[in-house]
Amino acid sequence: MAEYARHFTCISLDLRGTGETDKPDGVYSTELFADDVAAFMQAVGIQKAHISGLSLGAATGMWLAAKHPDKVLSLSLHSGWPKTDPFLKTVIEGFQIVAKALNNVPKMVISAIFPWCLTPELYAARPDYIQSLADFVLSRPVQPLSPFIQQSNAAMAHDVEAQLGRITAPTQITFGRHDLATSTRFADRMKGSIRGSELLIFEGCAHAPIYEKVEEFNQNTLQFLRRHTSTVAA
Repeated sequence: MAEYARHFTCISLDLRGTGETDKPDGVYSTELFADDVAAFMQAVGIQKAHISGLSLGAATGMWLAAKHPDKVLSLSLHSGWPKTDPFLKTVIEGFQIVAKALNNVPKMVISAIFPWCLTPELYAARPDYIQSLADFVLSRPVQPLSPFIQQSNAAMAHDVEAQLGRITAPTQITFGRHDLATSTRFADRMKGSIRGSELLIFEGCAHAPIYEKVEEFNQNTLQFLRRHTSTVAA
């Protein structure tokens, strides 16, 4: 965010059920999250924006670009996936089991989700950095268990595959080479369905190159954003 903010006006959203955003009851979906983002943009007067999302944010971004193409200046999809498969469903169910056992979502994120996001090499080489990421998670508003279950259910039900052909915005798709959860098994399906999209693989990274190869991630993603910038960018 700090690097992006040198070039753009940046807004980071907490999706419903997380952070400081409301946590209403009901069934959540990635399509609903996208409608929320579109409604937010309308409410604050943003006509069109660069949309960048990591993981669940990427899943949301695909729906936003498909349903609300007039709002999307460019689309950056990092560690995303078009449709949840049995392997990813099993991974997410494991997160739910740990969250329920601990009755503590932040502790579950650090103990269960972090190892899927970051490589063993990073854990070995930079334990202080891993701790700083954990401290950041613990500094955020605590997500109650129920909204986490609703949100993770949305991830398990995610299926935007049939809508990818409706995406017209310039799109960058990135993956970490060693990501197992949303691995490069999804790359060809996404690139083949989103017209004119670009694919970039970050070597030596798992699910979160944004934290593991910060400089490389910023450089490559900013190049894409700046190629597709205009006077109406956020």
